[in-house]
Amino acid sequence: MVDSLQITFKEMAPSAALEARIREHAAKLGRFHPDPMTLRVVVSCPHQHHLAGKRFHVALMARVRGHELVANRTPDEHHAYVDPYIAVHDAFHALRRVLMEHARVRRGDTKLHEPTPHGVVVSLFPEDGYGVLATPDERDIYFHRNSVVNGSFDEVHVGTQVRYAEETGEQGPQASSVFVLKNA
Repeated sequence: MVDSLQITFKEMAPSAALEARIREHAAKLGRFHPDPMTLRVVVSCPHQHHLAGKRFHVALMARVRGHELVANRTPDEHHAYVDPYIAVHDAFHALRRVLMEHARVRRGDTKLHEPTPHGVVVSLFPEDGYGVLATPDERDIYFHRNSVVNGSFDEVHVGTQVRYAEETGEQGPQASSVFVLKNA
């Protein structure tokens, strides 16, 4: 919930319609973070290029329990915000992600990323275009020559250490992607 909202227009005329849109976006922020917050919104149009037209910059600063969270959208060479409504929408989208991450960290939730499995090539059948990996838990996993991602199948030898992505194939486990570990 936004307790306090301050909207500032710089280097441009204030817009009642744009201010109303900002208020709509601000009203929805309570769904993404449980704490009350104060929100400052600055919309500016510093780049008034003759050929490129107006480009808008939107900065959002939310204060939540002593933490200042910032999100902004600036015109750059890849995406010029010539429509202030799009710039506002994108800035609020970025702030929602920041607020959700802040709430997640505050709750103590942790993101769990499973490590990419490692294995060792134990058999190769170059004439047939496949090989077999051994996993640390002593399983054998088939891989096809086309599964080798960062190298050539011809450069893989018995004893080569690899990372792999496993899936279930027609005849059991297989590696859909095999990454050769160069420094192993």
